[in-house]
Amino acid sequence: MDTKQSSIIDELTWRGLVKQYTSLERITSAQQNKAGVYCGFDPTADSLHVGHLIPITLLKRFKLFGFDPIALIGGGTGMIGDPSFKSQERVLQTAQQVKVNTDAITKQLKGIIPEVKFANNYDWLKELTLLNFLRDIGKDFTLAYLLNKESIKTRIETGLSVTEFSYTILQAYDFYQLYQNYNCQVQIGGSDQWGNITSGTDLIGAKVGRDQTKAAGLTINLLTKKDGKKFGKTESGAVWLDAQKTSVYEFYQFWFNQDDLDAYQMLKFFTFLSQSEIEDLKTKADAQPQLRLMQVKLAEEMTLFVHHEQGLKSAQNITNAFFNGDLKNLNDEELKVVFHSIPSGTISSGSFLVDGLVTSKAAGSKREAREFLKAGAISINGEVVNDENFVLSADLALNQQYLFIKRGKKKFFGLQFKD
Repeated sequence: MDTKQSSIIDELTWRGLVKQYTSLERITSAQQNKAGVYCGFDPTADSLHVGHLIPITLLKRFKLFGFDPIALIGGGTGMIGDPSFKSQERVLQTAQQVKVNTDAITKQLKGIIPEVKFANNYDWLKELTLLNFLRDIGKDFTLAYLLNKESIKTRIETGLSVTEFSYTILQAYDFYQLYQNYNCQVQIGGSDQWGNITSGTDLIGAKVGRDQTKAAGLTINLLTKKDGKKFGKTESGAVWLDAQKTSVYEFYQFWFNQDDLDAYQMLKFFTFLSQSEIEDLKTKADAQPQLRLMQVKLAEEMTLFVHHEQGLKSAQNITNAFFNGDLKNLNDEELKVVFHSIPSGTISSGSFLVDGLVTSKAAGSKREAREFLKAGAISINGEVVNDENFVLSADLALNQQYLFIKRGKKKFFGLQFKD
């Protein structure tokens, strides 16, 4: 990526990321002055998911264009919950759970984007008394102004507590704190954050003077997939950035399994490849669609970004082992990842293979299992088996516990011995 020939706005525009911004002039000035830019992450879980990768990669993009990026962890606002476009109130987390989640996602982010600064809004919100909040912040907001915010307006009829009603004011105060103490002049976020972001720019204007403020906000288009399905969701649920929740192999496969149109868009949204590199890749992919060149590159880039070289290598090893039908050369950790990434079950040594096929979900019934065996469609750890009286033994297991069943050319299932 050539950061010398374009502004950050030019870069985000060709990638299709820009939704709206408050002031191009202020963002340009902030870039020239190497000012701070921030994005917030509320600790609603103990891991972020792929939906968070757009703001995560955004912080790195701003860094490459000369800004001083800040990841703001919402240890304070996480105690409340953002009302943006939710149909009902969030269930409040305990202070202990918020702390656990805050520590977990801070560690996670530092592992992915160590080049950015970190702050936690709990540090200043915990010092804010109710009287100070009302006198020093609440005085700068009118009810008419707040009720016109989309995130509040859409919730009035279904119910909105004073707690969540106050969220946009607290986020505005975050921006003010970062503006005053971190030289942070730009806030970025998803398009659903526009109301919260402009609350911040307006509060800063009220505090330092409308003609003196340098604060600006920018929102990013939310990624919409061709089939209309929500990005980041699979049949098994969210795709997490924590390898213990979503294995490196499953993470890699999530990106690899995108169709051509979505893969092309995701290369622009998520990777740091240049415009010419992406267009060249698309041209080659269009000429040889069977090679899935865009998907391979997307999977490689994103797995490398989140899980680094070792994670990418492991994902590639497992992918190649599945493709070649040979899992024997995987190491202990990779075998464990494979087992937890496929339909599987537990069984006792001495059980019949027919029962194992049903237990592992390789077959829906014993009758179907016998048909698969008779057709030569079943292999155990790479060896074809067609004997319906075949007995499973722990001696056959890889890593002394795993049996991998292959049905046909591409379907894999696992068995783990209880004993």
